[in-house]
Amino acid sequence: MRRTGKRSARGGGGAKGNQQPQASLYSEITDRIIADLERGCVPWVKPWGRAKAAIGLPKNAATGRGYSGINILILWGAVIEHAYPSQNWLTFRQALSLGGSVRKGEHGTTIVHADRFVPKDEKERAEAQDTEPQAIPYLKRFTVFNVAQCDGLPEHVTSVTEPLPEREIIPHAEALMRATGADIRIGGDSAFYMPANDCIQVPPQPAFFEQINYYRTCFHELGHWTGHPTRLARDLTGAFGSKTYAREELIAEMAAAFVCSALGIAPTVRHSDYIGSWLTALREDNRAIFRAASLASKAANFLLAFNNGVAGDAEAGIAA
Repeated sequence: MRRTGKRSARGGGGAKGNQQPQASLYSEITDRIIADLERGCVPWVKPWGRAKAAIGLPKNAATGRGYSGINILILWGAVIEHAYPSQNWLTFRQALSLGGSVRKGEHGTTIVHADRFVPKDEKERAEAQDTEPQAIPYLKRFTVFNVAQCDGLPEHVTSVTEPLPEREIIPHAEALMRATGADIRIGGDSAFYMPANDCIQVPPQPAFFEQINYYRTCFHELGHWTGHPTRLARDLTGAFGSKTYAREELIAEMAAAFVCSALGIAPTVRHSDYIGSWLTALREDNRAIFRAASLASKAANFLLAFNNGVAGDAEAGIAA
């Protein structure tokens, strides 16, 4: 709170990206998330009792790099839908390079990569007019497979971590909160971030019915904290009920989910009453969830960078 697509394993597809008309790909993914929200299923909150995978962020098992933005939501959704026991993913060729293979008949999960390119005619126009060429954004789709869909992979690729107990003090979460240097004030009966004073207020941990919610709440408010003009400089001026307010709540909600998952804490919905406003935003703009997920990843990266004593590189950490 703030105060004022699939491909089969046959034929070895999936290692190369292939382009898709941009509008349809944005719409395809946005429509899927809208359908989840309409069913009351929030894509960035995993019903961990139903799925088998341990809590965590999805990553590429061959490179060790984490996925970012919208791809986190896509891959979490696949883990839930298919009850995969792992958050690790590979392309078809990466599975082969590790000495394994994707089982015949398995279907991959489509993820996306955003990039820009300069068309030939735009380069020629820029040269003729002695101006900077304008790049055009585009999306590529890639196909990845969960390691549970593969055979013959090394054990270190398929191993999973044990989830944390539901009720306990989480030392590494406490350490990260301290490392941020944020002004976190404990007390009262409500949680909020106040941009004007650049401070966070949260109730004491014993006040929470489930004490694990203390950490979920703190990282939600720290998500807002990253948007301060001296940090990632997002628009925090929206009044309650406005589109700007709803957008910032969506970013903070996902950022908290990403950070909690990285720390082994199951994320949850703190503000389920905002689902209606999120649905409105997504229906009006099929790129809204892409922008929100990207900004949430940058916020999560900013916070998680304090684990290494280095903050500010919002593009590092959870790579695309």
